[in-house]
Amino acid sequence: MTSKKASGAPKAAQRVIKKYPNRRLYDTETSTYITLAEVKELVMDTQPFVVRDAKTNEDLTRSILLQIILEEEAGGAPMFSESALANIIRFYGHAMQGFMGSYLEKNVQAFTDLQSQMAEQAKNFTPEMWAQFMNLQSPLGQGNPMNSYAEQSRAMFEKMQEQMQKNTEQMFGAFGIKK
Repeated sequence: MTSKKASGAPKAAQRVIKKYPNRRLYDTETSTYITLAEVKELVMDTQPFVVRDAKTNEDLTRSILLQIILEEEAGGAPMFSESALANIIRFYGHAMQGFMGSYLEKNVQAFTDLQSQMAEQAKNFTPEMWAQFMNLQSPLGQGNPMNSYAEQSRAMFEKMQEQMQKNTEQMFGAFGIKK
């Protein structure tokens, strides 16, 4: 499947992919069956899509995205350690579940933004600038997107700590225990 990125064009309509009981995925835009690898291509190309159950019309997009992550994790170079996965699981049902999801989402978005900024800046790098950057003697200084990402991450972590402290104080307060 070849995918084309729309540059400067109006935002494309959301593509609908139907999932049939036989586990096959049908792309209604191309009128063809597609594989999970081709759905991954849509994600990589930032093409908007939704996966719907062919019978019930239920939105299955999240489960398909999780399936792609599962296959990637089972492959040669997993992104998450067992410890990280266990910690994520521990947040399900926890009072901080909603905050943790938001925290992770914001951090991934900040990292993605950082990656884009660095790619844009790297277009103008000379070989000498690359050598300095690789030796961690980068002249980027305070304008360095990595500094911005680290600051955002620190601020979000501090916010999470403050929220946890407030929740703990409220919980203890409910039992008549003061700090």
